[in-house]
Amino acid sequence: MELQMATSSPAGPSGTNLEQLGCGTCIDFRHGAEHIYLVGTEEGYIHKCSKAFSVKALTTFRAHKISIYAVRWNTFYQSVFITCSADWTVKIWDEDKLDHPLFTFELNSAVSDIAWSPYSATVFAAVTVDGKVHVFDLNLSKYEAICEQVITQKKRTRLTHLLFNSRHPVIVTGDDRGYVTTLKLSPNLRKALAEKGYSREREVEKMEKLIAFVLRPANEKEKEKELQRQEEEERELQAKLKSG
Repeated sequence: MELQMATSSPAGPSGTNLEQLGCGTCIDFRHGAEHIYLVGTEEGYIHKCSKAFSVKALTTFRAHKISIYAVRWNTFYQSVFITCSADWTVKIWDEDKLDHPLFTFELNSAVSDIAWSPYSATVFAAVTVDGKVHVFDLNLSKYEAICEQVITQKKRTRLTHLLFNSRHPVIVTGDDRGYVTTLKLSPNLRKALAEKGYSREREVEKMEKLIAFVLRPANEKEKEKELQRQEEEERELQAKLKSG
């Protein structure tokens, strides 16, 4: 299948249109429905494609300003995927709402690779060219990484790849000099592995609640934050009364 540019083609000799093709940089097949796949391009576009329809992409949209380095479907929730780019950002998308990402994180350096956790629908990690690994858990924080670790010095080498171990609480990274570094997740980062209630259904439910929260109107979110603040103040007051 040819990756056609979403922009209009320039006029060639005698008024003919010159067809422009995009340059693919990454690909990922959907879990449980591998006839559907995503392709990221050097121009910052995502093409959603199907093996059953090879003439053109099912959907094409602009995900980043410049080259996309990786795209990954969520391990548990089929409609959610994540992208990373040379524009320093990581974005999480719902394929049914492609007009705007669910989440955007800026990591202050080009993001080489990303990976979803195999044991949690809300945990993912990213590596940046400045030698850092960033671990996120959207269930704990929707705004920033819960862990950031320097692996290499920026001037010496660049991190290029990242992968979670499917059985053990380990992350593996690779760099442009051919070295592999393994990192063991701390106990608080691998909490989901030890939870007795861990199940695929529970992870799907977590992601559904997260999406519902993001898509709610802003005024409802503010009301919830205010209610949480009042509850915290009430708990603190009761604690002071008991201690007094």
